[in-house]
Parts: sequence; structure tokens; C-alpha cells
Amino acid sequence: MKVLLVNGSPHPNGCIGRALQEMVSVFEKEGIETTVLNIGNQDIRGCIACNSCSKTGKCVFNDAVNEAAAKFEEADGLVVGSPVYYGSANGTLLSFLDRLFYSTSFSKRMKVGASVVSCRRGGNTATFDILNKYFTISEMPVASSHYWNMVHGFTAEDVEKDLEGLQTMRTLARNMTFLMKSIALGKETYGLPETEKHIGTHFSTGK
Repeated sequence: MKVLLVNGSPHPNGCIGRALQEMVSVFEKEGIETTVLNIGNQDIRGCIACNSCSKTGKCVFNDAVNEAAAKFEEADGLVVGSPVYYGSANGTLLSFLDRLFYSTSFSKRMKVGASVVSCRRGGNTATFDILNKYFTISEMPVASSHYWNMVHGFTAEDVEKDLEGLQTMRTLARNMTFLMKSIALGKETYGLPETEKHIGTHFSTGK
């Protein structure tokens, strides 16, 4: 099984990097193959709604988004990590996720998602909510821990002292591993849940 971890911090070895490494250590013990992509310091622009991806199957801007798309398609789970900027996620990461989820046509259904956030003091839960929305619009089960998936600190050294936060990361990785393995068994035994043709509500009169 494979997990893709996306680090949205411009500092690969900062607070988010330390949190993700705590998860990686658990995944490796569980036999899960991991790939960490550091995209926070890359030049990633936002979506321009050109819809080129609907014809080509990839984003018109050939950058880290298209690189991640192939890895995301192969993965059983996706972890997205962001520092808190003004009570929200890193803008680079949001541009990355907008384009990644919009430009990829493969099914994300039943891939397990998890978001990880860090801040010095506040804004974690708002950022956490924002990131989870990418999963919940894509039929991706969301992995949780015994506390919201967050660490606190201004540096990676600070996070080392956040023992509860690091434990939260380990528990998250174990729960995510269990979910991915359980879903794989469920697919083999029962198959995926029935799907319906999508209905889009536009409140049209039909005239």
C-alpha cells in the first residue's frame, strides 16, 4: 500500500516536516510505502478555469501538480500538511490542491485522506476544516486521531517538545493504516458501495 504526503510548508524540515516524519516512521513499520512531496517553496499558481484538463487529463501548467497527480492516482491514502497563515492554509498549498483535485479525472473514491496542521498558537482548527473539504467532496474517508491532527511550535525543535502533538501524529498514522487496509479488504469482500448518476441541483424551471 502507498501513501502520498504533501508538505505545504516553505520550510521542508520545519514544523509540518517534523509532524509528517512522525507519521512516516509509523507507516514504514506498518509496511506502507511513503512518498513525501515538498511543494511549499515552489512557484505554483492558482487555477485559471481554462478547462484544458477536461480534454488532456492533466493541468495546463506542467509543474508539481502534474507530478503529484500520478502519485496520487497510485496511492491508497493522501496526507496534506500546512502551516497556519492568518488563520488559514498556505496559499501555495491551496492553489496546488485546487488544481490537483480539479484537473485529475481518476476516481478518488475510498482513498483515505488526512490533513495535518501546525501553528505557534491559534488558527489550527480553521485550517484543518479547510483542508478536509478536499477529501469530503471526493468520497474520500477522512482519518482522525485522538485529537485534531495538529502540532504546535514555531520551529521543528519546538514540535519535538509537543509530545501530545507527536503522539497525535502516530495515532493518526496507525488509524489511517487500519482504514486503508480495512477498505482494501472490504473491496475484495463486498465491492464498493453502489453509485448513482450525479444530480446537480440548479433550481431550473426546465423552460
